[in-house]
Amino acid sequence: MLANIKYWEEFAQKNGFAIPHFNVWNAEMLMGVIDAAEETKAPIIISFGTGFIGNTIFEEFAPMMVSMAKNASVPVITHWDHGRSMEIVQNAYNYGMNSVMRDASACPFEENIKLTKEVVDYFHPLGVPVEAELGHVGNETIYEEALSGYHYTEPSQAAEFVDRTQCDSLAVAIGNVHGVYSSEPKIAFDVLEKVRNAVDIPIVLHGASGIADHDIKTSISLGISKINIHTELCLAAMDAIRKNVNASFLELERSVRAAVKNRAIEKITLFGAEGKSPQ
Repeated sequence: MLANIKYWEEFAQKNGFAIPHFNVWNAEMLMGVIDAAEETKAPIIISFGTGFIGNTIFEEFAPMMVSMAKNASVPVITHWDHGRSMEIVQNAYNYGMNSVMRDASACPFEENIKLTKEVVDYFHPLGVPVEAELGHVGNETIYEEALSGYHYTEPSQAAEFVDRTQCDSLAVAIGNVHGVYSSEPKIAFDVLEKVRNAVDIPIVLHGASGIADHDIKTSISLGISKINIHTELCLAAMDAIRKNVNASFLELERSVRAAVKNRAIEKITLFGAEGKSPQ
């Protein structure tokens, strides 16, 4: 069933778990995470972003996302991740995404507020929640290099940012990065705790693939209500391909779908979302 992200993020926030957010950009990934959600009776978010348009035409893939969300036996949200412009998130909405992220985190504080609020003012009358980012997680790179110039979320700015933009959820930069970690992630739990104390809205953790399970659990205990996973789905798919390299193409695709499903189940369970779907 197509679900509302604001309801589920707030429900997760109140009940001490995190909504799993899965980036998907082909049929095997999409079907695999839906399979996982239905088997575990968990609400999930399925998401697309600009980084995938070299592989998949969003406007052709989006109807499949929306159809599978509507026909799923569990709550499924359709989301656009890291929207870099108003035009991008408008297009996402036009093709069925019922939640968007406006990511202006690379911009100075005042410009981030301005660009985020423009999107909030456009989408709130349409009933579409908006995620924003304060601090800057950044693009995939060597982890040590990322940390050397890392832009952590500034807790003293969080309340002002949320108040002035009226965003519905806030992604934080606490030592997390996108892609594969080249060394053990160093998560700044002190920053997370201060941000949690400063704002009331749900807080989001990006770049969670590769963060240790105990750090994920700590993050949830400190107020993270939505967690984004992409890289680990890709790694699971690649493992399946290597193990089944001599199989037929049909069998190979099925093995990839099953591998994505199994990895998604691991994350759903870790995040505490298992069994949270209405019965």
